[in-house]
Amino acid sequence: MFRRRLPLLLILAIPAVASAAAPRTFEEAKKIGRTLYARQSVEFYCGCRYSGNTVDLKSCGYTPRKNAKRASRIEWEHIVPAWVIGHQRQCWQSGGRSNCSRHDPVYQKAEADLFNLVPSIGEVNGDRNNFSYGWLPKQPPQYGACPMVIDFKAKKAMPRPQIRGMIARTYFYMSDRYGLKMSSQDRQLFTAWSKQYPVETWERQRNQMVGCVMGWGNPYVGEVETSRCPSPRVARR
Repeated sequence: MFRRRLPLLLILAIPAVASAAAPRTFEEAKKIGRTLYARQSVEFYCGCRYSGNTVDLKSCGYTPRKNAKRASRIEWEHIVPAWVIGHQRQCWQSGGRSNCSRHDPVYQKAEADLFNLVPSIGEVNGDRNNFSYGWLPKQPPQYGACPMVIDFKAKKAMPRPQIRGMIARTYFYMSDRYGLKMSSQDRQLFTAWSKQYPVETWERQRNQMVGCVMGWGNPYVGEVETSRCPSPRVARR
């Protein structure tokens, strides 16, 4: 039987880029993200290994559902979709995502927040779209050995168990930091996931790594140890 890998990279040391300032734009965030995850390159939803922007689909038993070309490349996924962030901002009503990216400082910071960004197989990123997360009934595999499930009709996505707790804690963090409203249904789901899948070592390591760049940690995961950052900076909430 195929053995699935750990959900994210295990960080042995924090890269030198962690001394940089928090990214100001989504493009800056992607560049920093590529450097942060370069040491142990494992994508988020399926646990595939990748190098640069090329995914090793065999490493996680992934079978393309429809778009083999997009499945072969890494894209940067917002756990809380940019659509969800933007639709709670006036800028989106006046010109969509591009308008928010150009003119709304709060949206710019949320879109570039590294705690909300993860490397994803491009096809899965596209299929997930802006769908919410939720429980879904068992169905035939959509992506080979990758356990990600997407119900296109219901517009729901169910991630593998190993990352559900991190997803929940990311939603809580983003809601608090950027004033995002969360439905009672989502809050109930994420509360359950956060309890059922508590913080693990790899998530604490990621929190430390990302926190050294951002200047603060996700309080639902833990504090950032500033002494472990490449250069002194004050962590703030």
